[in-house]
This record gives sequence, C-alpha cells and structure tokens, in this order.
Amino acid sequence: MTQTDGDRQHKVRSRTASRVAAVQALFQIEQGSESPERVINQFMRHRLGTSASDQCDYAEGHVPDADARLFGIVVRGAMARQDRIDALLHDILPASWPLARLDPVLRAIMHAAGGEMTGADPVPARVIINEYMDIAHGFLAGDEPRMLNGVLDALSRRISEPAAPVTDAASEAISETVAVADDAPVTDAPPGSKPA
Repeated sequence: MTQTDGDRQHKVRSRTASRVAAVQALFQIEQGSESPERVINQFMRHRLGTSASDQCDYAEGHVPDADARLFGIVVRGAMARQDRIDALLHDILPASWPLARLDPVLRAIMHAAGGEMTGADPVPARVIINEYMDIAHGFLAGDEPRMLNGVLDALSRRISEPAAPVTDAASEAISETVAVADDAPVTDAPPGSKPA
C-alpha cells in the first residue's frame, strides 16, 4: 500500500498541530503552575482532535489535527529534561537577556524544541527548527522569531557536540537580535493569540 500526497500532508499537519498544542500546554504548565500530567490529560480530553469535539478549530482553543502521541512525547520530554534544556539555553543566551526575561511563549517554544532535540530518538534538528520557526511566526512578532532561529541552531549544535562552545555566527546573531529586542516590551500573550 502506497502513501498518497494527501496522506503525507495530513501527517505533516498533524505533527505541526501536535507541536502547536505542546507549546500551548507548556505555556499553561508554566503560567498556571499545574502538573504536566494534569495539563496533558486536559488537552487530550478537551482540546486535541481526539475528543468528541473534532469539529472545533484553533480559534476556539482546540487543535483538531493534532497527533496525541507526539503531543505527549513533546510535553513530557520538555518537562523531564527542562533543567538540562535551561542550562543549555543559559549558556547560549547573552547574560543581558536571561531565560526568565523572555516572553513566556518564546520560552515554551524553546522548551518544546529542546525537549525534542534532547530526546532518545530525535527528529533531525533542521526539521525541528523549521517546525518551531513556523509556530513562532504564528505567535510572535518583531525580532523574536529571528532570535529563536539563532538560539535553536546553537542549541542543536550544543546537543550534538556538547563540548563545542557556542562562538559562531549564530551566537553573534542572537546578541544582535537581543540588543534590538532589548527595547521591545515583554508581553504575556497567551498561546493562540495573534500578533497585532
């Protein structure tokens, strides 16, 4: 049995939707100080396409095409390895722009991507970066997506070569973007909201 183009496109949409839901769940876990399993269960029952409300859409807070299995893997992986991910991000981000100062949606995206990159059987880094860059453009405006690209690129290199210092063009791009974004207001926009 061969896979049609429509089947492949649905699988890609399903994986992207899973990652969008994972970012939303990680945001909710951080902002609401809720347990990861409780949030995962809420999403599985009420927000993912596996629920009885498959006719709902993103505007209503649902993620209709999400692959529940991938969603769970991303959220659990990000939470299980958050200390390691945060340590790596701390080393990558300039001292003038600490992780705690970042927009919480941006942090959630970094944690989700880092959770996937540090997993036992990670998807290729370029795929992860592209996926989360697409998601970032849906949630963030201004220079934050450009900064995210540099951070995720440096993070993927750090993970694949732990002993290698981050002293390349990606690190410089992060610093330049941070300098520009330093004057930008820090927002607490919830996932799902669109930039103005």
